Amino acid sequence: MGDFITNPEALVPAFKLERILNQDQAGRRTVLFGSIDSQSAILILERAPFPTSSAYLSRTPSSLSTLKNLGANDVYFWYMATSGLPSTSTGEDFPDLKINLIYPCTEKHVKKYSKQGVRMVVETPEIYAQRVRPDMLSQREQGRLNWVWNIIDGKTEVEDVIYRTPLGQHGEEGFLLVPDLNWDRETMESLHLLGLVERRDIWSLRDLKKKHIPWLRHMREKFLEATTSTYGELERDQLKLYVHYQPTYYHFHIHIVHVALEAGATQATGKAIGLESIIEQLESMAGNEESGMDGIELHYTIGEASELWTEIFEPLKNDRASR
Repeated sequence: MGDFITNPEALVPAFKLERILNQDQAGRRTVLFGSIDSQSAILILERAPFPTSSAYLSRTPSSLSTLKNLGANDVYFWYMATSGLPSTSTGEDFPDLKINLIYPCTEKHVKKYSKQGVRMVVETPEIYAQRVRPDMLSQREQGRLNWVWNIIDGKTEVEDVIYRTPLGQHGEEGFLLVPDLNWDRETMESLHLLGLVERRDIWSLRDLKKKHIPWLRHMREKFLEATTSTYGELERDQLKLYVHYQPTYYHFHIHIVHVALEAGATQATGKAIGLESIIEQLESMAGNEESGMDGIELHYTIGEASELWTEIFEPLKNDRASR
């Protein structure tokens, strides 16, 4: 022990693994149990943040020892890569980087991924109808949903489809389930799937009405059933389903994730709304079958660089302040 005190760097290389105790934060933090010099020890491995050095980061893409493409669709590409550790004696690589590439990207992509302040806004039914809905239409008309149509039409990611209703046979009630591009497709506790509907008239949860309740319940059941059947180690109560508002793109979709997936900004209040909560809210609404989510007030967060803030909510805020 005395040698280790004078040379603490020698401790870690001397660690002998016995078993893995835990792995969390979507696989970025692993707790190991073992021994050092015949005494029990716990070693916690956690991926450090990337350095901010431009010199380091500029070399990273060309210095990867392995790079495997997981898929490609329109301008989106995703990979697994190995940054440093060499292959084992058996030739097996252990990818330690998940890489997403958007190419060519648009100014909207740049704004989305740039560091920016966040605001909480209130979207009334009137603001939605008069300001937000027209903005949704404008974005849909700019071809930003081509990658979604590719999946729905069976042009890309066909081999990745986990479940789908027979294409075109279910009319407005068709849907399919695929892995989200942010999942490495191996780590179960970071499982992230995407449920896409075939119909193109529902852009977001704002278009959901009381008449859609049976369809929503049917989709929920099929998504849970397909996920647990495909990944046998998972049970239904280890999954949660939610919808984003505002969504990144205006075609209705449902996120299916492992309950242990680290709840970052995309699962936070002001961004994610549980599918079950949406169904219950629709059920409790007064009115006929056409009553829906377009008639309620929604509170959510948006980035200060987004067009929703700069073109809609900031001018509304300034207008109220000037009165």
